[in-house]
Amino acid sequence: MPWYAVHTRSRHEDRVCAGLVQKSIHTFLPKIEVWSKRTDRRKKIMIPLFPGYLFVELLVLDNQTKLDVLKTFGVVRILGKPRGVDPIAVPDAKIEAIQKIVQSKVEVQQIQYPKVGEPALIIDGPFKDIEGVVVSTDYSKELFVITIELLQRSVAIKLEGFQIKKI
Repeated sequence: MPWYAVHTRSRHEDRVCAGLVQKSIHTFLPKIEVWSKRTDRRKKIMIPLFPGYLFVELLVLDNQTKLDVLKTFGVVRILGKPRGVDPIAVPDAKIEAIQKIVQSKVEVQQIQYPKVGEPALIIDGPFKDIEGVVVSTDYSKELFVITIELLQRSVAIKLEGFQIKKI
């Protein structure tokens, strides 16, 4: 049976999953365990591997089934082609790979690098805690050029991936 990716409202993944299960729709919400910083302690919590998304397995994708999924509270849409009517199925191999990652209990770290034009914060090096705008990127080498406004002059600095984070 084909799997489809469902886009949910922000932080509504669990509620959407429960709503779809109530409608007898088979769902898969991959979650990973991460450390959460609290003001007084650190705690391990489960968070979605793909925030804002979950997967549904649908035998038949007719209009009634699509409507049942879309009418579930918190569902935004079923992913498909841009401006397309029909959703696109996620290959079984990708779902199996995600299931293996979740079942392996390996510590997974999500990295979101900033794109060109996005603001970024330098988190390491001599310019630590300074904000700037990404001018160019080379994801294969994890190099970023960021521009910083200092005394109304722009300074471009080359940084490595571990030295920068998306704001």
